[in-house]
Amino acid sequence: MSKETVLKLLQANNGRFVSGEGISAELGITRAAVWKAVSALRRDGYDIDARKSQGYRLMDAPDRLTETEIRACLSPTKLVGRKLCCFESVDSTNSYLKRAASEGVVDGTVAVANEQTGGRGRRGRDFLSPPGKGIYLSALLRPPVEPTRLLPVTGFAAVAVCNAIERVALVRPRIKWANDLVLGGRKLCGILTELSMEGESGALQYAIIGIGVNVAQTEGDFPPELSDVATSLLEQTGKSVSRAALAAAMIEELDALYMALLRHKMQPYLDAYRGDCLTIGQEVQLLWEDVHERVRAVGVDDDLGLQVVRQNGAEETIRTGEVSVRGLYGYVE
Repeated sequence: MSKETVLKLLQANNGRFVSGEGISAELGITRAAVWKAVSALRRDGYDIDARKSQGYRLMDAPDRLTETEIRACLSPTKLVGRKLCCFESVDSTNSYLKRAASEGVVDGTVAVANEQTGGRGRRGRDFLSPPGKGIYLSALLRPPVEPTRLLPVTGFAAVAVCNAIERVALVRPRIKWANDLVLGGRKLCGILTELSMEGESGALQYAIIGIGVNVAQTEGDFPPELSDVATSLLEQTGKSVSRAALAAAMIEELDALYMALLRHKMQPYLDAYRGDCLTIGQEVQLLWEDVHERVRAVGVDDDLGLQVVRQNGAEETIRTGEVSVRGLYGYVE
């Protein structure tokens, strides 16, 4: 643990020198242990300046998704992120939390991975999750609410992620109905929510919101079938974004969303979703069994159902899972 405790102390001093003697005294470790910890941190990619009679100071940190790095950027939260599980590689952060849920893991637990080997998207699709390029983050929630209250939660989570990206990267994505984040006409982020309910009562056991954000990919990182569809923050802004800082902002925004859900104060998220949704006002194509029909999207209802006008003038509300909606302009699912 010396390495982690020394790193926290250096981070807390915000680039100021801390003497080896001071570190030794504050942490209760030997000067030799301090030197070994600093050497180990340097091997991990941390830039630590050492000067005689002044001590050590942290100059720069690698782009790592560790608990130490994320918590250094994370403000106190009410529930989400109080327990934080970080992985260099995992099959899926959603799958991990489902396993942990069966063991009674606490409400608000967050799992973050540098890489997923079995990332999943909607309708059973694979979600490309290469190491060191994105943020793969899931949050487990145990709200004491009826499952129907969670119908719009995936879309509202999209608003929360838009908020986080705007705070850290200074750009705000748009939302393609129902919950894909789009920037520059290409997919930036996917969100998958999974629920577990008791078989007899139908009561909600937990909800897991899984989020995958493309952060540092370049054109060559996407396979040919995704090169015209997917994008990253680096591609769109030309600037590197700290994954730890963005993961922390995502946790903070999910915590704010959860508090709003528990307090029945969701109107700001509904208003934001309607403002962010690029599908509204566009002509889209419904794909449903053998039916391919162009309709106009005119709005979303309070549960984020897509309100459309069909070619015969009939109005209809489309729910996620009933049909696939493909845009005729910009990003195509």
